[in-house]
Amino acid sequence: MAGVQTAVALREQGWTGPVTLLGAEPHQPYDRPPLSKAVLLGKAEDSAFDVDFQGLGIELRLGVEVTGLRAADHEVDTSAGPVPYATLVLATGAEPLTLPGTEGVPGVHLLRTLDDAERLKPVIAERHDIVVVGAGWIGAEFATAAREAGCAVTVVEAAPRPLAGALPAEVAEAMAGWYAEAGARLLTGARVAEVAPGAVVLADGTELPAGAVVVGIGARPATGWLDGSGIDRGADGSVTADDHLATSLPDVYAVGDCASFPSARYGERLVVHHWDNALQGPRVVAANILAGPGGEAQAYDPVPYFWSEQFGRFVQYAGHHAEGDTLVRRGDPAEAAWSACWLRGEALVAVLAVGRPRDLAQGRKLIESGVPVDPARVADAAAPLKSAAR
Repeated sequence: MAGVQTAVALREQGWTGPVTLLGAEPHQPYDRPPLSKAVLLGKAEDSAFDVDFQGLGIELRLGVEVTGLRAADHEVDTSAGPVPYATLVLATGAEPLTLPGTEGVPGVHLLRTLDDAERLKPVIAERHDIVVVGAGWIGAEFATAAREAGCAVTVVEAAPRPLAGALPAEVAEAMAGWYAEAGARLLTGARVAEVAPGAVVLADGTELPAGAVVVGIGARPATGWLDGSGIDRGADGSVTADDHLATSLPDVYAVGDCASFPSARYGERLVVHHWDNALQGPRVVAANILAGPGGEAQAYDPVPYFWSEQFGRFVQYAGHHAEGDTLVRRGDPAEAAWSACWLRGEALVAVLAVGRPRDLAQGRKLIESGVPVDPARVADAAAPLKSAAR
């Protein structure tokens, strides 16, 4: 997404020089969200971007893996030989974490690429007993699709609740009941001791039958190929970009899941592994490339946004909250539609909306503006969220 959008944005903004898009996969560039939904369920063959690369003068080089960066030579090393660059944009995304001890075990799957989805389609179609390891966003979305296809699904989560890494307990605990409603079994506080052919064994000795195991325990920036390049990276491997998305190396930018950037809005460095970041960031990168040295550079400081479709619910989140922020509820989490808002001082900094898209849209605008809000008005689910602005 980030690589394609950067190439397209360059053309849209007036870049007339050559543009080359390198991709390790052999497929036409594609969108990832449908992989856990329409593609997985066989409702779509693929999710290729509707982009006329030839018409835009974008050279696609597919099946070409980039293996190294030599900044002094302005070249990247690839499986097809060195490729020179005047300006380089890193958009290598993230790669899923694997479950230790599962390498080479048959029937263990990840879900990140089109090939992953293709391997999982027959598993879904044959209605295997499926164990999903990880009750994060991808685990919930896969479990939703598997239940829709009629599979028996057990989700194993080491944390005491789903989405433990993303949401506080008082919010995420309300989501635990969604699994049972959908006919899926959720086991929290459960650690996997062993994955064997046909079974998952938990640390307490429980053995779960598993025709297939799907691992969704997170992702890390796909930046290992940058070892030895001298580029600055964070402890998580993310490329350290500045507020213009430029890296520590000359003429090299980074965008999307593989990069971190400083947010003046939130006063910290953010790594955002979501689709909207891969859509918005490329426009800033393209503008800054066109501005050139000495030009007026654009800063990148978005209100992060993502969505998830799970268990018959449309979940949206905008902003970024921290541990010390004040949680204000809008509606009852036991109901079908509700929201949660986070305040920092008098400002709204984040909103999670379940089946309340207006809360999300209005909350996002309040976050962008930074205006003070009335907490009592925020808590009034019957009042439009925008009316909370002081």
